[in-house]
Amino acid sequence: MSFASDLTVVIPGYNEMFMRRTTEDVLAKIRADTEVVLICDGSLPDPPVDSHPKVKVVHTCVPVGQRAATNLGASISRAKYIMKLDAHCAVDEGFDAKMIEDMQPDWTMIPTMYRLHAFDWTCNNCGHGEYQGSKPQSCANCGKDDLYRKMIWEPRQGVGPSEAWRFDRTMHMQYWYSYSKRPEVIEQKKTGVIETMSCVGCCFLMERERFWHLGGMDEGHGSWGQYGTELACKAWLSGGKMVTSTRTWFAHLFRTGNFSKYGESTFPYPISGDDQEAARKYSRDLWLNDKWPLAVRPLSWLVDHFAPTPDWHPKVSRRKSDRRKERVA
Repeated sequence: MSFASDLTVVIPGYNEMFMRRTTEDVLAKIRADTEVVLICDGSLPDPPVDSHPKVKVVHTCVPVGQRAATNLGASISRAKYIMKLDAHCAVDEGFDAKMIEDMQPDWTMIPTMYRLHAFDWTCNNCGHGEYQGSKPQSCANCGKDDLYRKMIWEPRQGVGPSEAWRFDRTMHMQYWYSYSKRPEVIEQKKTGVIETMSCVGCCFLMERERFWHLGGMDEGHGSWGQYGTELACKAWLSGGKMVTSTRTWFAHLFRTGNFSKYGESTFPYPISGDDQEAARKYSRDLWLNDKWPLAVRPLSWLVDHFAPTPDWHPKVSRRKSDRRKERVA
């Protein structure tokens, strides 16, 4: 079968101020025959994205949500592979070629993940900078109210990468730093990929036809929540694998759903506790009760495949180092 291109990078976003920067970074780093499809979910990027022959822009009149936007982008693609990427990420040079080179037909692949240092709030008066977040009311050094957003757009220094994730007995995603120290995983790293039980959900790559064979993103979960758990369970329970590429990386801007003391929300999509719990309830019923119709393996197989798995197997608990790192990842 012939394909129009190697890879389509689908970037969905709602009120995303960094969509242009993310798109520019992807275009600068691609080394395969890769295109970009932007799904501007109910709003256009501000600042706008420049016209480019490798970029397609789709604007929905009303927000459809992250899952539906991902499905829409995948439906436009005619590439062999699709990659979903959040609209606030940086990528490694040649990320696409490196992942495609190692890819297998029944895999879902995640690049190694870093935390993105997107910007500093920098004082025009004295040059003092403060790490990204809500804009301070004044400079902590000189007291002037003359701050601008200085773009950094690099992996955060001093914070190590994430290579593996899991989910607990409530199907909630957890970081799994200690897993990378297992002898069998150290051996896997020599091949450039390691198995991972789950993922965060902000970036993944798979064959486009497999994406649709697995049902795309299940909009029954709602717009947001349980994204990584859905991807992982579909990858493993269908008879395939979820793997992390240790040869390449992406960096993701992590934000909280709380409002800062200055009244500035850090999430572009509205975050509802009720909606998140609805997604978790849907996810627990689907996977814990083995209701997914395309499964050829039960969930118990997956848990045992990664044994000993914290929260699932007796006498196994999360290490303190994992809990500490989860708070800063």
